[in-house]
Amino acid sequence: MNIQTPSGAIDLAVVKGRQQIAWGSGDYALIGTTLQIVGESLCEAVDLRSNQHVLDVAAGNGNATLAAARRFADVVSTDYVGALLERGRERAKADRFPVTFQEADAEALPFADQSFDVVLSTFGVMFTPNQQQAANELARVCRRGGKIGLANWTPEGFVGQLFKTIGKYVPPAPGMKSPSLWGTRAHLDTLFGSKGSIAAESKNFVFRYKSREHWLEIFRGYYGPVLKAFAAIEPEARDALEADIYALLDAFNVARDGTLVLPSEYLEVVITKR
Repeated sequence: MNIQTPSGAIDLAVVKGRQQIAWGSGDYALIGTTLQIVGESLCEAVDLRSNQHVLDVAAGNGNATLAAARRFADVVSTDYVGALLERGRERAKADRFPVTFQEADAEALPFADQSFDVVLSTFGVMFTPNQQQAANELARVCRRGGKIGLANWTPEGFVGQLFKTIGKYVPPAPGMKSPSLWGTRAHLDTLFGSKGSIAAESKNFVFRYKSREHWLEIFRGYYGPVLKAFAAIEPEARDALEADIYALLDAFNVARDGTLVLPSEYLEVVITKR
């Protein structure tokens, strides 16, 4: 499938379609639930209140959604992958939270201007193809004086380096910006600087698995981008990619007992809209 238009520009709709397929493959929720602490931390960072109307964008299986619901906010959870929203819906039902779930594209949110007090996204909106358009949409639906809370992997952290490693074998579309740019203050200033004041703090999420082999088994089977990368390359290249990922895991692993304890840096961001 050609990812360029007749004028030579990138066809972002095609890129988005491919991403949608990737995130819908495997079962991201199995991994996503391990990241719950990030959603809890983000809700504390935005000082979430029980009387606020909250939108979770590219919510995945609903970590920030559930964190906000636990604080008795009125929550709308959105993603463009229906299967992921279903996982969030199952979790909310189990915990008896009255959350609204709605399929929506982060680059074209189906809500009126200034509809929400707080807009959240944990490791979600950073993967949109049209980054400026997604940032514009987050700001548009947030009221003046409201807050946009983001958790974004950094380029230097483990996940940022993982995507760089995968990119050696499955290169991104020419001209596409790296999702990890959302984990840099300079890029956030470009995306949001005219829209509000930005506060950002470097944090670590710690992956905890039985071993490096266990981590790769889970991510190769359930994390769409890794699953699709291995499926897209020849067997010899798969062996090389596996070796490179193991080397990366070894470099970041701080455990010395055979398990995997791996800090991965992310940027926790709070933007107060002007």
